Amino acid sequence: MSKNPTVQEKMKSELTSYSITRETQLTLETVDQLEYVDCVLKETLRYAPIADATGRTVVAESDIIDGVKVQKGETILIAIQNIHRDPRYWNIDPQLFYPERFLNEDKNHHPYAFLPFGAGHRQCAGQDLARFELKIIVVRLMQFITFVDGGEIENSGGLSQRITCTPKNMAVYVKFDKD
Repeated sequence: MSKNPTVQEKMKSELTSYSITRETQLTLETVDQLEYVDCVLKETLRYAPIADATGRTVVAESDIIDGVKVQKGETILIAIQNIHRDPRYWNIDPQLFYPERFLNEDKNHHPYAFLPFGAGHRQCAGQDLARFELKIIVVRLMQFITFVDGGEIENSGGLSQRITCTPKNMAVYVKFDKD
């Protein structure tokens, strides 16, 4: 958010447009109407996925996929960030952080081009709860604070990839909003 102040302002404006205040009880119905906040969450998970890869075991007999022979029993690693940033699957430049992509041009993206919680019959069973909780947290944060960039050097970004992806070189200030 600190790198994209206009995105923060659009989220705060959306809350105002639905008369969602600090006193509003957040229910499923209340947060479901927040389409732009949804887009920001999707774009955040696309741009910086929590996990960097997922594995699948080949169950069919040997096959050739994109010129690579795979054998039954082998494990294939699927690099989630590579798929999330592959220009073959995204109409708008996938290197850009652009939440609006999920409103229009990339709204109907390939079903396996966006895998923050996996896909198919092995997708995360708790993804709906996780998305709801994340949305509640973001809405409440946007009602009380504004994230401010910590500077070019201190907040240069980047990811550290291990089992999960974590930010590095991150310096963000928190400004408490007035009522």
